[in-house]
Amino acid sequence: MEPYYLRIPAKRILTLLVVLLAICGQASADDILSAIKGKVLTSDGLPAPYVTVRIQHSNHGALTDANGEFVIKRVKPGNYTLVVSLVGYENVLQEVAVETDKISQTTITLGASGQQMKEITVVGEYNRYTVLTPSNSLRLNAPLVEIPQSISEISKEVLADQQIFNMQEGVTRNVSGASRLGHWDMYSNIQVRGSRASSLRNGMNVYISSWSPLTEDMSMVDRIEFIKGPAGFMMSNGEPGGLYNVVTKKPTGINQGEVTMSLGSYDNYRTTLDLDGKLSKNGKLLYRLNLAGELKNGWRDFDYTNRYSISPVLKYLIDEKNAVTLEYNLQYMQLPVIGGNYSFSKRGYGDLPMNFTTIEGNMDPTKISDNSVMAYYEHKFSPDWKLTAQFGYFHYRQTGQSMWPSGFSTKGNDSLLQRNINIWDALGLNKTAQVFVNGSFRTGALTHNILGGVDMKYSNYYADWAQGGAFGDSAFNIYLPKHGNVVQHKWDRSADVRTRGVQYDYGYSAVYLQDQVGFFDDRLRVTVAGRYTTNNVVSPYDGTNKDSKFTPRFGISYSFDRNSSIYGVYDVSFIQNPGLDWQRKPFDPMTGDNIEFGVKRDWFKGRFTSTLAVYQITKNNVLTTDLDHPDPVTKNFIYSRQNGQQRIRGLEADVQGEVVKGLNLVVNYAYTDGIVSKDAKPELTGNYVPGIAKHIQNTWLTYTIGDGVLKGLRGNVGYQYQAGRVAGQVYDKSENFLPDYFRMDAGLGYTVNKFSVNVLVNNVLNKYLFTGAPSADGYGNKIYYWQTEPGRNVRMSVGYRF
Repeated sequence: MEPYYLRIPAKRILTLLVVLLAICGQASADDILSAIKGKVLTSDGLPAPYVTVRIQHSNHGALTDANGEFVIKRVKPGNYTLVVSLVGYENVLQEVAVETDKISQTTITLGASGQQMKEITVVGEYNRYTVLTPSNSLRLNAPLVEIPQSISEISKEVLADQQIFNMQEGVTRNVSGASRLGHWDMYSNIQVRGSRASSLRNGMNVYISSWSPLTEDMSMVDRIEFIKGPAGFMMSNGEPGGLYNVVTKKPTGINQGEVTMSLGSYDNYRTTLDLDGKLSKNGKLLYRLNLAGELKNGWRDFDYTNRYSISPVLKYLIDEKNAVTLEYNLQYMQLPVIGGNYSFSKRGYGDLPMNFTTIEGNMDPTKISDNSVMAYYEHKFSPDWKLTAQFGYFHYRQTGQSMWPSGFSTKGNDSLLQRNINIWDALGLNKTAQVFVNGSFRTGALTHNILGGVDMKYSNYYADWAQGGAFGDSAFNIYLPKHGNVVQHKWDRSADVRTRGVQYDYGYSAVYLQDQVGFFDDRLRVTVAGRYTTNNVVSPYDGTNKDSKFTPRFGISYSFDRNSSIYGVYDVSFIQNPGLDWQRKPFDPMTGDNIEFGVKRDWFKGRFTSTLAVYQITKNNVLTTDLDHPDPVTKNFIYSRQNGQQRIRGLEADVQGEVVKGLNLVVNYAYTDGIVSKDAKPELTGNYVPGIAKHIQNTWLTYTIGDGVLKGLRGNVGYQYQAGRVAGQVYDKSENFLPDYFRMDAGLGYTVNKFSVNVLVNNVLNKYLFTGAPSADGYGNKIYYWQTEPGRNVRMSVGYRF
């Protein structure tokens, strides 16, 4: 079948692109804003990439690109001093004069050579946690403090200090209101504002199904961005709670590298290699290569995870206006079985030891191979206008099996569990394409910042769950478990999974246009935007659904000065509701709207940032489990129903950065109140939204000694706290609150010359930590299932940069 995105009305796409290109051409010729354009060089004449250049006494500035070039836009006419700061060197100051409607050119030469720049990278700046601008993949050419939306940036330095190896680990502690629900170990299920956050990579939607693709290994990650609210307008469709965008490492143009070796509890061995530099003498062909390999046993008996990743990137700088980047990612993972990380009991949560498992030691491994290819093309019409085209192809293949019990088979017995096993072979394909234009122009006293483009995606998921049966016998006593060599099932894989599996197709196409209008020298900014999206779902279980909708976006932001702003935003989400009800009827699409107000401030010349936001999200046509119509054969609750409306209100506060020299912190708090505000069953109105936590508060502190004998020594300490946790998958007003969650981590690190050592103890207090939910088994019993975290465990990483 022809992918749906290839059937987008050509007229709609061409009309938008013609309008955008016409604006580009006119703006390039006649309406260029005042700006400062320049290049930063090392003392030996080499480009200085990724150096911050800012206007003195403000946080207004830019980051140099791989060629050492930068552009600071929207600068008032006048005389300015540009500042470039490097650790161990005096600030470099450069005077520049800005005239009305002209671009001022300048060149800044640093006191450091190319070799010394590498050493500066090794030492690192004290201010390692603050990020003032979003990545290019967010398509917002403005400082974060000016954007009318809550956006949290997690830098690679934060990830390294916390020794986070993949998205399943403590990433969420760095974002207000984000939490991870219990899920299988290879996929991320992160909740934000009462919804599952959509997963993106470099601005492209990587979602294939609820069980693919693999969560990213941190070896390839430069930063992670959490965007709150229906931010799908910028990049893709998604839930109204928000999304996270994984930004992968790109070439910098500096010849450098780093190797890291890590050891940890549960026989955890890990090695990573990061190589970066030029492949041609003229500096036009750049590369980045990241490799990682990891072997790890689980804290549960017979559990293990082996994985590796290969991530090469090539970038070719055709000329000053054109660049092409090609990126490939391969991730491979092996584990004994999917679903072996859960515990089950009829008595309640936390009823079994932390290392309880239903796994056996002789199980055939489940193998997952995740490949992706991404291509990017950038063309600069002028300093103020740029066209970007990016394409992604994602290929996910899984060969293995999953476990889930049929329940406690003996009536009245709460100890004998019947384990079940099924084949789970899968193939996931995802194709995505995005073309967009960014630019600025002026009409009289007003400035216009334009974003517009086309967003297309089409996914296929094939899965074979049809083969299965009892695993062992019904005498598996959860309180006195006896593991033995249970006979393995032999699966029939003679046919391709495309033939024997169930197929799900999902696609969407969209066009969008946004204008941010600046008043009063751009102190007041008003955003008006719209997106027209068509969704398409095809599957034997879900039927065929096709829906289209126009979704508006309005925002306002006012800057008291370059460091402080207030904002308000209203935006709308629109996503397909796949599935059929018990009468085999399709569901209406889910829509959601978000009203949000906030205050942002950058402190101490951008060393420290803060955001305070309040919001209300309304979700319509939400699906929940249909408890009135069990499957007539299995008696299980397999159908869904549309329960009406959910309302999520909350307050979020984030602070991040360097409060005093050497002390970096990440502190956040979120209050989330989510209820079912309307329901087809009036008695369920007021029920809590499953999976939320009313209160989440996280703190992470790192202090680095900058002088004396102990220079380079640092200490880390942090905790995560959650209260009022509502179990997932609860729709009958039996909220089943989970216990409060408190986890503390602490460690020490030391950096000297090119070497670094980092030791971290996770779960210092050895708490029994878990997430879970209630369910019903095949025998009519209510059971509880939960997923534990490891007890106290240690990680040590040793790194060398060259």
